[in-house]
Amino acid sequence: MSDSSLSASTVARALQWCLHGLIVGLGVLVVVRALERDAVSPALAIGLVLAFEVVYVLGVVLLRDRSGSPSTGRRSGTGAGRSDTEPGRSGTPRAPLVWLAALTVLWIGTTVLAPDGAFLVFPLFFLVLHLLPDWWGPAGVFALALIAITALAAHRGLSVGGVTGPLVGAGVAVAIGVGVRTLVREVRAREQLVDRLLAAQAQLAETERAAGVETERTRMAAELHDTVAQSLSSIQLLLSAAERRLDDDAAGRREIALAKESAGAALAETRAFIRALSSPALAAATLPDALARVVAEADTVAEAAVAFRSQGTARSLPRSVDTTILRVVQGALGNAVAHAHAQTVTVALTYETGRAKVEIADDGRGFDPDGVRPSAESDSFGLDVMRGRVAAVGGTLSVDSSPGQGTRVTAVFRDADTTDRRGEHGR
Repeated sequence: MSDSSLSASTVARALQWCLHGLIVGLGVLVVVRALERDAVSPALAIGLVLAFEVVYVLGVVLLRDRSGSPSTGRRSGTGAGRSDTEPGRSGTPRAPLVWLAALTVLWIGTTVLAPDGAFLVFPLFFLVLHLLPDWWGPAGVFALALIAITALAAHRGLSVGGVTGPLVGAGVAVAIGVGVRTLVREVRAREQLVDRLLAAQAQLAETERAAGVETERTRMAAELHDTVAQSLSSIQLLLSAAERRLDDDAAGRREIALAKESAGAALAETRAFIRALSSPALAAATLPDALARVVAEADTVAEAAVAFRSQGTARSLPRSVDTTILRVVQGALGNAVAHAHAQTVTVALTYETGRAKVEIADDGRGFDPDGVRPSAESDSFGLDVMRGRVAAVGGTLSVDSSPGQGTRVTAVFRDADTTDRRGEHGR
């Protein structure tokens, strides 16, 4: 991510530049020692070192141009650590391995001619770990270490330093490779977590915006119905009454008829606006019909089997309650299918005396409701949104779940007239 202070690409670039510097510095050391005659054939040794450096640079440039990732021809972000992908799966399958083989041959030739050429094995360790998969990487590192030990023994005799140096270097290289892979993996995991958090925040913002728009549309529709539509209906009734009291040829009867006609047209347009402002999923349908349609769509697109049933005699609920039930079902279905990995999901709408209840049950992996952190501390926004919606219309929401035991979300809404009667009895 571009705004991250530590990203996988940042780690990769730092490690690559360290590797470049190590190869150049060790190459200069071998050349200087060869010029001091510490070589079997100084001129040929210097030539092999220069060829090693040129092949390394060409490989870095060519593999970057072909694959888009620097120095290895493979996925960027691994630095000196081995990538998770197999070698040769880029656009040029064998190019990285051919490059490594060429560098190895040139290094062996340099080491045979100049004992200090053995130092170049250390950057080769990291390239081997990066390019060879699984256990081939460590095996290749220790094979190169044995070659370096053999070459040093041939030049200067077998010594403790000549044996332990390459072996310790090989062990350190393997340990660094493992550490780098772990670091890069953790950095990538953090980037993915931040990306998911940002996506969840954007989704929450969009959900809240859509909920706000829908709430305002519903409020405006109710206001239009209770004010403008009722007033126009009353005007139309009054004009009809006045028209009936007048004789057919009475003065003003024609104007009253025109006014009644205009009021009727305005009332029809107002009702059209009210219908347009109402929830699209609930338009021209009862709540059970709307829920059945939502469940059918989810059953079509999801891998889980989603079923719906309605119990009790359906009755008219406030539009805000209908809309809230619809949104709760949509949110719970999304959680069950996308996050819980449920195989079966059941949506049940029950009309009881004095209340309506909707229940969404799944057989997914479940979770610990008490362990869900508030939305300000985690990306678990769905439950907060559902609770807020249900509470806004006077309902209650409960979540029954445990790890491995599925989840049951239940929302209960009391009828407005029942609530009013309970309040009257309490006074």
